Amino acid sequence: MGNPVIVEAARTPIGKRNGWLSGITAPYLLAEAQFALLERTGVDPAEVDQIIGGCVTQAGQQASNVARNAWLSRGVDFTAAATTIDCQCGSSQQANNLLAGLIATGGAQIGIACGVEQMSQVPLGTAARGGGGYYKDPATWPWRDEAITQFEAAERIARMRGITRQDLDDLGAASQQKAARAWAEGRFEREVVVVEAPVVTKDLEPTGETMTVTRDQGLRETTIESLANLRPVAEGAMHTAGTSSQISDGAAAVLWMDEDVALARGLRPRARIAYHTMVGTDPFYLLDGPVHATQKMLDQSKFTIDDFDVFECNEAFASVTLSWQGVHDIPMDKINVNGGAVALGHPVGATGSRLITTALHELERRDGELAFVTMCQGGALGIATVLQRIG
Repeated sequence: MGNPVIVEAARTPIGKRNGWLSGITAPYLLAEAQFALLERTGVDPAEVDQIIGGCVTQAGQQASNVARNAWLSRGVDFTAAATTIDCQCGSSQQANNLLAGLIATGGAQIGIACGVEQMSQVPLGTAARGGGGYYKDPATWPWRDEAITQFEAAERIARMRGITRQDLDDLGAASQQKAARAWAEGRFEREVVVVEAPVVTKDLEPTGETMTVTRDQGLRETTIESLANLRPVAEGAMHTAGTSSQISDGAAAVLWMDEDVALARGLRPRARIAYHTMVGTDPFYLLDGPVHATQKMLDQSKFTIDDFDVFECNEAFASVTLSWQGVHDIPMDKINVNGGAVALGHPVGATGSRLITTALHELERRDGELAFVTMCQGGALGIATVLQRIG
C-alpha cells in the first residue's frame, strides 16, 4: 500500500473564449500541463503508471479519452494508462481524489491527475446535442421543479439565502481586484506554464502566426460602480457577466507519487489529501453543493472551519460562493485570496486541478498547512478536498 503525495502542480494560463488559447486543441493544451510536471521533476514518461483527467464536454477533440490523447500527442512512451472522467465542473478535482486512492491501494506509484476544457472550440452542450437524444425524457424525468439552467439555479440560491445584487457585485469586484494584485505581486508565476499558441481569427481560422501566452486573459478593470451598470443575464435577475464565471480555455495537472518513491528520487513531498468527499444536492438549487460537501467534511473529519489557512470555492456564480460562505461562516479574507473564476475564468474540466494547484502554491507562499477546496457541479453535486501541506 502506498502513501500518496503531491510533488508538483502546474497549470496553463486561462484564455478567454475565442481568445489567446482558442487556437490550440484540447489534447495539445492538456499536454502542456502534463509534460510541464515531468520537465520540472525529471520524471521519465515511461515511469508514469496512471493518468486520470477531467473533461466535461467529451465530444469532438475532447472525446475518446482526451487524457490519453494528450499524452500520446507528444509521441512518448505509451505505457501510461489513462482515464477521462466527467462529473461536470468537479471532474479534475475528483481526478485528484481518485488518483490518490489508486496510489494508496497500490494501483500506481507515479500518476498525473489533470483536466482540460477547450470551450472556444467545444462549447458546453456539444456532447448532448450531438448524441441520439437528450437524456431528460420529459415523459419520465422525475425532477419537475429542478433548475432548468445554471443561471436560474444561481438566482434561486441568491433568493433563498437573501443575497442582494449589491452583495454579488461586491464579490465580483473583489475577485478581479484580488486577481490583479496576485499577478502584480508574481503569485501565479510558479504555477503557470508558458504556452506557445497559434494565433487565430475571430472565426478560429489559423493565421500562421504564434503567440507566447504567459498570463490569464480574463482580468479586467472592474469597480463596484462599473458592475452596477451591467445588465442582468435575464429580466428580473441579479447576476450579470461581472458576477458569473467566464467561459474559458485552459488545463491544469498535478503530479502524484507514493511518498517513498518520491523520496528515493530526491523529490520533496509537498502535500497530501487529508479528506475528500463528493455529495449530491437538491436539483431545485442545483449549484448549492459546496454547502453540503463542506457540512459532510465537518461531520466526518476532525477539521473545523478555523483550521484552514485558505479556502478555494469556485466562483461559478457569485451567489454560489456567498451562499457557502454565509452558511458556514467562512472568513472572507481567506476565500479565493488570489481571485476566482469571475476574474480568472472557469475552463470547467480543468478547474478542479487548477484550484488544487493554486491552493498548494498559496499555502507555500504563506507557510500555511491546510487548504479547503470546494465547488458546485452540474447534476446537483458538490465536491470538497482538504489539502494538507507537508513540511
